[in-house]
Amino acid sequence: MPLSPTGPIVSPAAKARRGVGAFNVIQLEHAEALITGAERAGAPVILQISQNCVRYHGSLEPIGTATLALARHASVPVAVHLDHAEEVSLVREAVALGFSSVMFDASALDYADNVTATTEVARFCHEHGVFVEAELGEVGGKDGVHAPGARTDPSEARAFVEATGVDALAVAVGSSHAMLTRDASLDFDLISQLRSAVPVPLVLHGSSGVPERDLAKAVEHGMTKVNIATHLNKAFTAAVRSSLAANPSTVDTRKYFGVAREAVAAEAEKLLGVLGAAP
Repeated sequence: MPLSPTGPIVSPAAKARRGVGAFNVIQLEHAEALITGAERAGAPVILQISQNCVRYHGSLEPIGTATLALARHASVPVAVHLDHAEEVSLVREAVALGFSSVMFDASALDYADNVTATTEVARFCHEHGVFVEAELGEVGGKDGVHAPGARTDPSEARAFVEATGVDALAVAVGSSHAMLTRDASLDFDLISQLRSAVPVPLVLHGSSGVPERDLAKAVEHGMTKVNIATHLNKAFTAAVRSSLAANPSTVDTRKYFGVAREAVAAEAEKLLGVLGAAP
């Protein structure tokens, strides 16, 4: 199956009130695991490469090219997405490589500057057929929409989407990035209000901290793209620790990375079921 555009995955899901799993890639094993999980679930999936991941690898092209190659050979629709890009040059590189969507994050800027920067990126991406996600930052906050206690105002969100022309919007409804516990409390009434006010699919970042039952409830109330990274990294790391503890003489990385890859595949399959991602 050829690499899937992001729009044909996200837009029909939004209309049908299905969730779309958007899972982060850090190493090749993550991409392999996430595709395996999606194939087992019979569901589309979005593989995300963040700007932090690019920093870790030193550049986008090696990990990006490998992830794109895996996506092209999957038996289910797989899109490759640039996550939390703050640099326009990185957005342009991702588009040139063949990524089908980008998340441009100008949420640290004030509202007017965020609109200006995001509009320019959206115009460039749309000229190249690329789907654009953006984030509406908290006024005065350093951590964007996921600062503790931050909430997105529905009327401001609608105005932002209309002004920038973005295709999806990350909103603040109670989740937070990098949570190690699953006890975030989502504002489901606000999700419903945002769904009614905003004309594009909504994105939930920081979903690792949300209990599974609440992820499903968030989708029911109107959330579509659900980003999960830390939770899957926990599964990967736990499997590595367990394998090495049971086999302390192991030196072949394939032995414990293989176990970790399977753990992530199983968790991805389960999460896609929770989100109701299969058409």
